[in-house]
Amino acid sequence: MQPLESLLYKGQQMPLQRDVEAISIPFGKSVTLSEDAVVSIMQAKGSTVSIGFEGRMFLIEGSDLDALGLEALPRPTLPEDADDETLERFVWEQLRTCYDPEIPVNIVDLGLVYGCRIEHLLSGERVVTVRMTLTAPGCGMGDVIAEDARRKILGAQPISRVHIDIVFDPPWSREMMTEEARLELGLF
Repeated sequence: MQPLESLLYKGQQMPLQRDVEAISIPFGKSVTLSEDAVVSIMQAKGSTVSIGFEGRMFLIEGSDLDALGLEALPRPTLPEDADDETLERFVWEQLRTCYDPEIPVNIVDLGLVYGCRIEHLLSGERVVTVRMTLTAPGCGMGDVIAEDARRKILGAQPISRVHIDIVFDPPWSREMMTEEARLELGLF
């Protein structure tokens, strides 16, 4: 399948093909947008699309791309008996599909993710905790990014809960970005 950014372009307007659940930006709350609502593409990166509708921004997940007339991406899965190493690799892969709705670099390459931990509960359930930061303490996208990451990680069967722990110590700086991210953003 072609990358989303090659299928959609900024400013492109299109009617929704069906009702779709979207994440409200910057609040991170789920809302339902109605079929035939005309939306404007803001950014298409990773497995999500940022759209504008009635003066507000929303995030549509890859599994709901059919609402935009595209092929929906399958939800990522893991076998129930996946070991912790496989599970951690899966978590990092999913985090690399999360983008700030306004920045064309994933949150891992931006240096926002400090780590992840997998815990085993007595019930046999596994809980993932992701420790991350934002580019600035007042960044209004924190709830949206956290909700996007949480939803994508919960796609794996063996994971029962996901906690996104947003911290500001150590504070984020440009040096935390990968070289590719700095190049993409023209920060050399």
